[in-house]
Amino acid sequence: MSQLKELTWEHHKEAERQEFVKVLLSGKIHPEFYATYLWNQHKKYDLLEALAGMHGLLDDLPDIRRKNKIEKDFLELWSNDTPPVIVPAVNDYISHMRSIMDDADKITAHLYVMHMGDLSGGQMIAKKVPGSGKMYQFAEDHATLKETIRAKTDDSMADEARLCFSFATKTFQDLMELDCEHYLEHTD
Repeated sequence: MSQLKELTWEHHKEAERQEFVKVLLSGKIHPEFYATYLWNQHKKYDLLEALAGMHGLLDDLPDIRRKNKIEKDFLELWSNDTPPVIVPAVNDYISHMRSIMDDADKITAHLYVMHMGDLSGGQMIAKKVPGSGKMYQFAEDHATLKETIRAKTDDSMADEARLCFSFATKTFQDLMELDCEHYLEHTD
């Protein structure tokens, strides 16, 4: 049995300690700020799920795909004609994913970090964010989905999973560096 959770625990905790996560969990995140986050997540999931599909990693996980659900959440909240900014960490993530696109194990590490987060902490986030939170809704049993994902992992994926957590941490930091005073005024 893989010890991936234990091997990545410190990186996972570092991502959770970011100020953006506190804003996300405050229940007071501004809808446009949350939509900006969703837009950036959509770009990451779009590529990740395409690469995972290319390797057949989603064949036994039809309900795990988040890209379209994230897009629906985004469209529910975003009213501007111009899309939000893509933060530098997301562009770096996309470049990295393109560089590993032929490595199914590395793609699996990202699938593990991103989608397990939605199945776990995402359930708490869903109660705090504006909009309907489709991103965090799964038709299948969470425990079954988690077990199917875990079965695809092994300890050799730890370095790549830690890197995925580092990209998440940097994404959260980049989001907080946006000119978003009016987004944060509701968190006091």
